[in-house]
Amino acid sequence: MALVYLLINGLQIGSIYALVALGYSMVYGIVKLINFAHGDIIMVGAYCTWYLMSRFSFPAPAAVAAAIVFCAALGVLIEKIAYKPLRNSGRLSLLVTAIGVSLLLQNVSQLIFSPNPRMFANIFTGTVTIGDRQFSSATVVTIAISLIIMVGLTLLVKYTKIGKAMRTVSEDNETAQLMGINVNNTISFTFALGSGLAAVGAVFYCCSYSQIQPTMGSMLGLKAFVAAVLGGIGSLPGAMVGGLCIGVAESLTKGYISSKLTDAVVFGILIVVLLIKPSGILGLHRNEKV
Repeated sequence: MALVYLLINGLQIGSIYALVALGYSMVYGIVKLINFAHGDIIMVGAYCTWYLMSRFSFPAPAAVAAAIVFCAALGVLIEKIAYKPLRNSGRLSLLVTAIGVSLLLQNVSQLIFSPNPRMFANIFTGTVTIGDRQFSSATVVTIAISLIIMVGLTLLVKYTKIGKAMRTVSEDNETAQLMGINVNNTISFTFALGSGLAAVGAVFYCCSYSQIQPTMGSMLGLKAFVAAVLGGIGSLPGAMVGGLCIGVAESLTKGYISSKLTDAVVFGILIVVLLIKPSGILGLHRNEKV
């Protein structure tokens, strides 16, 4: 029975990692950028939801919806101001810029909200009985909604016009332009979608851990990045699989080894994956012509 609870808890946190990892994978697939500021957009989404609920008494659904819209707009703004001017520059320039944006968001949040942690009220109260076992509503809702979002995103990318445009831009930017696809709008939509998913992940994460602070996105973002690499960076199904695997591995480590070693295990998995299969579980190794 203990194993069942550990697996369920692992799927819960893994679903959150998967949502955030999807943002990493989508952006990397389109512009080949590891957006390290993505983790801090999670933090922005958490603070936005908390502020609207605590200071303006917004109902939880309205606050979450507003946070998603705000984070989506922030993601587009960051892409337009910080990344678009460097799109044709080297990857190192983009990487350094992403780290700079991350530090900027953290410090601005500390200036506005102070470095002190804030308590985040769980908006999914109560328990749910499945069979003869009881689970918290937050656990069940997180897993269920995350799976729905993942399936919906897969269908969007595979069957909709904007999804086909995303796949075309990912394959060949120049050919996409010749085919009449607006590359700039496609990239902006990708950043908006990924940032919106980060806001959803932020709410689920805060309902589980009940505390927010300006640096909360750093470790969460890094673990989601590990999940994206494990599944295959640039692969949406890979991001989902990687997130769930990391969540389960983290939960089992806490249950059977030590909670102090969870981060070591997560990053140890990253090292092993890079050594054995750098393309990830579902990633494809591609040869680039020179």
